[in-house]
Amino acid sequence: MKKQNVRTLSLIVCTFTYLLIGAAVFDALESETEKRRRDVLDYVERKLIQKYSVSTDDFKLFETIILKSEPHKAGQQWKFAGAFYYATTVLTTIGYGHSTPSTVAGKLFTMFYAIMGIPLGLVMFQSIGERLNKFSSHVIQKVKRVMNCKDTDASEINLICVVTTLSGLTVAGGAAAFSRYEGWTYFDSVYYCFITLTTIGFGDMVALQKDNALATKPEYVAFALIFILFGLAIVAASLNLLVLRFVTMNTEDERRDEAEALQAMQGAVRLEGDVITANGSIMSGQGGHGEHIEHTELVECEDDNASVCSLPCGCLGRRDPGPRAPPSPPPYPGHGRHHRPSYMLHNATQFMPPLRGLMPLLLERDRPMRARRLANEVDWPAVPTYRNSI
Repeated sequence: MKKQNVRTLSLIVCTFTYLLIGAAVFDALESETEKRRRDVLDYVERKLIQKYSVSTDDFKLFETIILKSEPHKAGQQWKFAGAFYYATTVLTTIGYGHSTPSTVAGKLFTMFYAIMGIPLGLVMFQSIGERLNKFSSHVIQKVKRVMNCKDTDASEINLICVVTTLSGLTVAGGAAAFSRYEGWTYFDSVYYCFITLTTIGFGDMVALQKDNALATKPEYVAFALIFILFGLAIVAASLNLLVLRFVTMNTEDERRDEAEALQAMQGAVRLEGDVITANGSIMSGQGGHGEHIEHTELVECEDDNASVCSLPCGCLGRRDPGPRAPPSPPPYPGHGRHHRPSYMLHNATQFMPPLRGLMPLLLERDRPMRARRLANEVDWPAVPTYRNSI
């Protein structure tokens, strides 16, 4: 099984395990509080109905009116300021749910607007995050030069520290501003900033939704929009460093597998039924599947015009101090004029096919070092050399 398949299966198992753990923890933390609040609301509802002699249907009507009038406390939601705020929540996929279109045309336009806007927003924030990481790396390098550090390169750990610091400062500063304008506690403001910048967008806490803020507080509206856009850019920078590294691991594994398979294929070259491996041994395909023949060495001869000698005459085992046999005429016109490196095949049993196609592979391997070592270690006999025999 490939590594990427194992990783994918492991991620699926880990994700579902994480979901189960989260469900168990939230159940333990919130279920009792939910039950108590529900009991209190039911008690208050019964008391109000008894006190004012209101029927159950009228009380449900009052509830609907209160819920529907909540968004209007911020002013007109669909004027330009409110519409721009809504478009921002759509493009950034925050989706508070504080205001939603009620007409068919508005719902239809929202769908088409999201289809075009969400990819555009993702690409924009991704690009801003990359530029921010690039700027941070330059700042880190300058700081290291000022501090006379030996290693002045910006590592991923340095960038992660810088981005984490910027994210913390953004959340802290935004929480202070929202705590002042909205009247929330500082912890609730931090919670709102985190839910917003991670694009979770529960909608339980939404800025600009009271005291007619959209119409009367333009500076607060501008601050809220800038905070969302700038904060999402910081988050995109973090995603570049953390999440995308894991996303691209499957692609890197696939490329590594392809490279290993290609390297394994280049480890052996088949020539007309025989396989010559990289270490110089010959495996014959004629005598069975991969039958191994005696160990064979390829040695570079001093004579560049020498050729492969594979005659089973046994002359390689005798030392002949006499002169070598004269070279035979070239079989092809002009063949002997070409100056090529030549090899002598020791202890072979049959003629080999031409090595012209194998020559680039042999030249790229460790032929020179191997030839020198064998020439120094082995006392080679004088062998008749047949010029241009192949």
